[in-house]
Amino acid sequence: MKPVVSIIMGSTSDLPVMEKAAKFLEEMEIPFEMNALSAHRTPSEVETFSREAAGRGIKVIIAGAGMAAALPGVIAAGTNLPVIGVPIKGMLDGLDAMLSIIQMPPGIPVATVGVNGALNAAILAGQMLALSDEVLAEKMAQYKDSLKQKIVKANLDLAEVKYKFKCN
Repeated sequence: MKPVVSIIMGSTSDLPVMEKAAKFLEEMEIPFEMNALSAHRTPSEVETFSREAAGRGIKVIIAGAGMAAALPGVIAAGTNLPVIGVPIKGMLDGLDAMLSIIQMPPGIPVATVGVNGALNAAILAGQMLALSDEVLAEKMAQYKDSLKQKIVKANLDLAEVKYKFKCN
């Protein structure tokens, strides 16, 4: 089995956020790898990773970063693969990381999810991969339908909640 998604984080302290992506990819049976690389502490390793990822069969990269949050952009600068940035909450409630990831120069895009949004990053990666994989497309459709069913059930449960002035 070869990975098609790479989950990269600036350090293992980001694992509690980034594992949400890993769990979703696991659930969807999408092969992935997970590594810690730092744009500031291991810049040559990040450059090598970026340059070689496509040749290793990686199709999408999910990169989480906090504080200076340079990692997703540095990776995107070195590859033609789609990069999804996950701002990690740290200082300023993650706003600093989000702005660093969003504000990329023309020609170096990084798709960006919300602060600590690793699950959405994995869902987006799954949707990208599903464009050329009918089995995965069906799994993704089932997942989206399960979200709808949770709300339908929640509404039925709310109908049973009684208040004196509640009319439904």
